[in-house]
Parts: sequence; C-alpha cells; structure tokens
Amino acid sequence: MHRRHLTPEFSVSALGLGCMGMSEFYGPRDDTQSLAVLNRAADLGVTFFDTADTYGPHHNEELLGQFLRTRKPQAEIATKFGIVRNAGEYRREIDNSPDYVRRACEASLKRLGVERIDLYYVHRINPALPIEEVMHALSDLVAQGKIAHIGLCEVSAPTLRRAHAVHPVTAVQTEYSLWTREVEAEVLPTCAELGIGFVPYSPLGRGFLTGAFDKETTFGSGDSRAHLPRFSADNMASNTRIVDCVRQLATAKGCTPAQIALAWLLSKGDHIVPIPGTKRLKYLEENIAATDITLNTEEQTTLNRAIAALDVAGDRYTAEGMKGVNA
Repeated sequence: MHRRHLTPEFSVSALGLGCMGMSEFYGPRDDTQSLAVLNRAADLGVTFFDTADTYGPHHNEELLGQFLRTRKPQAEIATKFGIVRNAGEYRREIDNSPDYVRRACEASLKRLGVERIDLYYVHRINPALPIEEVMHALSDLVAQGKIAHIGLCEVSAPTLRRAHAVHPVTAVQTEYSLWTREVEAEVLPTCAELGIGFVPYSPLGRGFLTGAFDKETTFGSGDSRAHLPRFSADNMASNTRIVDCVRQLATAKGCTPAQIALAWLLSKGDHIVPIPGTKRLKYLEENIAATDITLNTEEQTTLNRAIAALDVAGDRYTAEGMKGVNA
C-alpha cells in the first residue's frame, strides 16, 4: 500500500485501521477474530492503527499491545486521552488537565507495550481549560520522548489555531464522510493552511454508507447505533437517498458503495487518511482495495452535487455524545 504524509515529517499507510469496534460499541468482542484482522491488515500494508484509552475502557489498547508484541510489525500507533468513563457506561467526563495528561500517557504506554506513542490525540476538548495549557503539557511529553506527534479530535478551527501556535499539531481527527461534512466549512481549510494532516473517523458513516442498512434494520443492545438519532427507522428511511447516490456510482465503476465512500475521501487531498474500522476480514480487504480506486473530476463533481442536494436526517450523536464536539 502506498503511503501518505500527514505532515512532511510523518507518513503513514494511505488507509488506517480504526480499532474501536474490536472492544465495544458494535456488538460483542472476539479477540481471536480481531487479532486475525490486525494481522491481515499488516499483511496488506496497513501500518497506521488507531485506538484510545477509553475504548473498552483500556481493552482496546491492551489488544493492540498484544498484537504489537507478537507480530512486531512496522506500525504507527495513534491513541487518545481525555474521555474518562466506566466500563458499560456511555456517560463520561472530559479531563484534559496537565496532571491527567501525564498519567494517561504513562498508562497508555504500558498497555501498548511501547516506549513512545507515535501520535497522541486529545480525544475531546474541555472548553473550560485553555487549550494552551493542554498543549504545553503535551509538548513536555514530546520533549521527554514519550510521544512523537500531537493530534486533536473534534476541534474547532479557532481552537486549532491557538493550539498550533503553542506546538505544531500533526493531525486532526474528526468525523468526516459523505453524510457528515461540517468540517469542510472551516476545519479542513485551516488544516490545509497550517499544513496539518486530517484523519476522518467513521468514513463509512458507521456502516450506513455501505448500503447494508435500511429502515427495517434493528441493532442489538450492545450496538451503539441503536441509540444514535441518525439511525432511527424514520431517519434511515430518509437517508437511504444518500446511499442510492453512492450505489449508483459504485455500480457504474464495478465496485462497492463502501469503496466509493472511501475513494471519495481519499480524493480530497494527499494529507487525508481515513481510518475505517471492521472486525471482519472480508470488509477489511474490501476497504483496503478502495486505495486502488480513483474518482475522476467529473465523478467527484457529480457525487458532490447529488449528495449536497439531500438533507441528512438526524444528529450524529445524542446530546451526551456531542459534548466536546467542535470545541
């Protein structure tokens, strides 16, 4: 797989692997199956693996640590801190305090079994604490050799500018896909201006853009989509029009809707690296094959216009989930 530069100093595989679903939010976990996916991803050239201390909580970093110890692959590991929650609870707190930054980093290093974290994100930003204080604490960790690069998740453009003035920000990770495009207004242009990479999470719309769901779909109790406004039966019925546009182009190009959704993101710039997640080998291989699909200018324009003409029904998170978004 070819590589992309989030910044001139930091390159990763053109597609990363989001590991969150291997621990929770999308049904029961299966560590054996997840490790098989991680190993196959490495076989296929994926080197960029994304996790967070809150996934599990902690289980996801431990799982990735097990993979790193046994496989010893070439890898760029991104993890996050800042969301504090108990296992089985969606309610959470946001803690960006300098003392917590240091403790969280040490704990993540231990769980991952590494001496240095390649990319360390602030998972959610607490607006009550000046971002400058957080960045100074992270800069200290860079100086100590505990982290190599700093990232911010779901950050607003003004906060990003303030953070970058303290210490260079390597990457912004925010939800971005054909049905979640708010970052196009200010955040993406700011990243391009400042030379900051962009890592879209949920690039397949939590699976919706694959065309696998419709208004008849029901999600189990262990699946977070059962509680997300955008996945209510009425909203999915309305949002099916978006998938229809994607499916039409996929049919014309002889590929899948998921591959079109990923190819569309990859066409947005060489500093953009999506991180689709999966627990199944079939979907992993399908996603990686999207890196070989190119959308020409006409195809991009046609898809952009078709999607822009449609309103997306439903918020992407509940009110609790929106805390710290665009902060």
